[in-house]
Amino acid sequence: MTLHEQIRNNIKESMKAGDKVRLEVMRGLLTAFTNELVATARTPQDMLNDEEAIKVITRAAKQRKDSIEQFTKGGRTDLVDVETDQLHILEEFLPKLMEENEIEEIIKTMMTELAVKDLTKKGMFMAGVMKDLKGRADGALVKEVVDRLFV
Repeated sequence: MTLHEQIRNNIKESMKAGDKVRLEVMRGLLTAFTNELVATARTPQDMLNDEEAIKVITRAAKQRKDSIEQFTKGGRTDLVDVETDQLHILEEFLPKLMEENEIEEIIKTMMTELAVKDLTKKGMFMAGVMKDLKGRADGALVKEVVDRLFV
């Protein structure tokens, strides 16, 4: 069963269970899937493959993280709680991301293999790292590790 189908089934289950937060998240994802289909010149009745669905879910999770950050700065803890609950639901459908120490090991290995030592090559190196770790690691965490190692 594809992620797209899982989301559809999850809507039915959420309605039966009366879980309003999960239902809202699932409906939002289904809408985002439809928007992605239309944006890629397909019909709304088509299904996204898992890679495309993960991309859409990742985008939704990033939006939640940005909202949490903004609401925290604004002192709106009530909205932070809502967004955090929604983020946890979205994360159930995403692959587990790498830990910081795993990322650091890969970056150190790549730095050694490519003999990158100076800051002038940092941008090119970062692009290569992100290409290699795409979908497996949080970009902000990767950038933080690269910045720390290039000091």
